[in-house]
Amino acid sequence: MGEGVYLDTILVPLSLFITIVYHAFLFYTIKNKPSRTTYGIDRLRRNTWGLNLDQGDDKKAMLCVQSLRNTLMATILTATITILVNMALAALNNNAFNASHLFTSEFFGSKSDKIFLLKYGSASICLLISFLCSSMAIGFLIDANFLMNAYGDFLSGGYTQSVLEKGFTLAFVGNRIFCVAIPLMLWMLGPVLVFLACIALVCLLHEFDYVPKIPHSQKRCNNVK
Repeated sequence: MGEGVYLDTILVPLSLFITIVYHAFLFYTIKNKPSRTTYGIDRLRRNTWGLNLDQGDDKKAMLCVQSLRNTLMATILTATITILVNMALAALNNNAFNASHLFTSEFFGSKSDKIFLLKYGSASICLLISFLCSSMAIGFLIDANFLMNAYGDFLSGGYTQSVLEKGFTLAFVGNRIFCVAIPLMLWMLGPVLVFLACIALVCLLHEFDYVPKIPHSQKRCNNVK
């Protein structure tokens, strides 16, 4: 069991370290260079989005509210999935512990009681935090929807804009924590899969988070058009 413990104590912390460093760098980029990230661009566009409401255009206001409803539905879906997965994980925990003697290879890591508790406890905590963030995001988005329809406050730069940004930020955080929980759930199949899943997750998220640089030749062609 020594090799299994070694894999658990090396690969799993390394996987979490890679994920945390990536999101720390993403937060730094969003704060300092928002135009390089999709989230930063979306936040800048939401400011322009709020100006359409302030101008009093009913059609644009209705479109903004419908777009907000789509985000609200996606957040509700994330919250629902996290709590359902957490309940399924609790049921699977008992069966996996009873069948732990089937995974005799060192590839699956340690089979001790403490490691089993750490495996499912860490994934469960991430799912619960994701559910909490998504639930809070739903509350903020519903509140922002009410304020946008009440026309009691200007959206751009005001209280409504602050509530809206909190909702989108919490929805983003809840979604990312749910993504981090997925590799932890694979820990049951071994720490090697956790490491590979974290590497694949970081590469996939990088494609979604960062805006590719446009070559100068393509910029010139766009300017000519």
